[in-house]
Amino acid sequence: MTKRHLILLALLSAVLAAIAMLFIPKPIQHSGIMPPTTVYPHSDETSSVEKPCSNEHPDWRQAQVIDGVTIAAAPTCEPDNPYDIAAAVKGTNNVSMATLMQTDLAQDALTLSDDIDHDGDPDVIRIKLEVVELNGSSPDGEFLMNTYAIAPGIQPGLWVYAPKTRGMAVKNFNSAVAARLLRAPSPTIRVEQGDKVYITLENTHYLPHTIHLHGVDHAWMTASGGDNDGVEEHPVFPGKTHIYEIQPRHAGTMLYHCHVQTAQHFMMGLSGLFIVEENQPDNWVQTFNIGAGQVRHPSVAVSKTYTQEYDLLYQSIDKKLAHIIQDAIDPRLIAQRMSRDYNMTESFENYFLLNGHSFPYTLRDGMLVVTDNENIKLRIGNVQRSAVALHFHGHKATITAYDGVDQPEGLQITRDVFDIAPAQRLDLSLKTQNNGLNSYGPGLWMFHDHVATGTTTDGMEPGGNMAILAYKDLLDEQGMPKMHDELLNEVFSKDYYAKKQALWGQGDFAHLLGEAGWIAPDYLHIIVFGLASGLAIGLFACIAIIYNKKKAQ
Repeated sequence: MTKRHLILLALLSAVLAAIAMLFIPKPIQHSGIMPPTTVYPHSDETSSVEKPCSNEHPDWRQAQVIDGVTIAAAPTCEPDNPYDIAAAVKGTNNVSMATLMQTDLAQDALTLSDDIDHDGDPDVIRIKLEVVELNGSSPDGEFLMNTYAIAPGIQPGLWVYAPKTRGMAVKNFNSAVAARLLRAPSPTIRVEQGDKVYITLENTHYLPHTIHLHGVDHAWMTASGGDNDGVEEHPVFPGKTHIYEIQPRHAGTMLYHCHVQTAQHFMMGLSGLFIVEENQPDNWVQTFNIGAGQVRHPSVAVSKTYTQEYDLLYQSIDKKLAHIIQDAIDPRLIAQRMSRDYNMTESFENYFLLNGHSFPYTLRDGMLVVTDNENIKLRIGNVQRSAVALHFHGHKATITAYDGVDQPEGLQITRDVFDIAPAQRLDLSLKTQNNGLNSYGPGLWMFHDHVATGTTTDGMEPGGNMAILAYKDLLDEQGMPKMHDELLNEVFSKDYYAKKQALWGQGDFAHLLGEAGWIAPDYLHIIVFGLASGLAIGLFACIAIIYNKKKAQ
């Protein structure tokens, strides 16, 4: 081969090398005007996305009469068991065995007797409560027991008061899911003004607890001289019982909670609303409102003024505190970690709940379902660590009572944001008259805490205590809000709250707002680069071989 041929080969190799340099595959490349299609690595678990409504008990939504107890309709997805409501009104000692067997209540969970004032309703009320652990560790393996999810995939450790139950704490032998009565929040308790009420705490838990009746008229000592204020100087130890005795003279919305290591036990869930109803003839009140906010058998006094009544309890959870009971099974270790190692002054509120659930589960049982021209009574309690700024979209409500004390009409303030301090209660009158003040008209109006963290679940939004004030015609046959399909498909996924998926990872704009992910390679660039670089290397090798041969000659 002549020198001229070698020079030509060298030039050709240089050109091919230059072409290869132009087509080197890059980790980043321009996508043009529109970004490339997102590739989202979905979880392999088929249970990642839940049905918004399981529709397990559609018959529970109907208005009905059970053992003479009139129970209002409840259009939401997961209403309370109407048989529980019948027993909560008549007492477990006054309902039929057929009704009692449709509940999980023990036969002595609630006994009502003795019409002392001869006005047609019982005046001696005996209530038995237990302390139940939800999502706690099991000594039998690496799994949680009595599981209760506050949102998709989220099961923080919780303690709740519960009416005394019978049978298993779980749904069935093949399940670790807690029975329906065992849920957050602790049930709202209702009694009538002047009733003689005996509340027995049967401490079935492994730590000491009490019941403090916050704001409820009660003597400091029982008739026999025992503790009646439920403070930590008089704890009820595991396996022990204690009876608190009250005969409240003042009606209003109050609280009850544990007063042993109050900061920790309060935030673990041992708190609930305690309501004293105005004394009225033939006033069979709904002693327990188990979980869903709607009171399906309102008192006589409430029914005279209002079309509906709801109990709304706001609470928060520190996931670090809640995890303590999931990381140990020895009560001594739990007591040490909760009382000495854990520092409440360095704690956070990670989960924000309305009636025991965070969004989107609040759509299952936490909605206010209304029609036009109603007057609805809301009893609201804040048992979280921080203040709540409760805001209603499309409506303005009126404050009728603070901390169980009725306000004179001239001091009743109408507004759309309500500041509720920790442990404070408000009674509101919410009217749905479409006049531009009380209501802007029918819709699916959000209501939520306007403190920004309140609408998040461990930092993910939408979450927290978001709920909807829904006009009935805008709900589907299962009680879920219409026109929300895309949102519901996204947030009813544990991957969403585990932060494994994009906020807008579905629909028409997924390619713009979904995961950045990996893009499909430009195969033409790769082929050209491979051919050009391969030929260039081959030519350089040929030149080197020819040059060495000529040199050897």
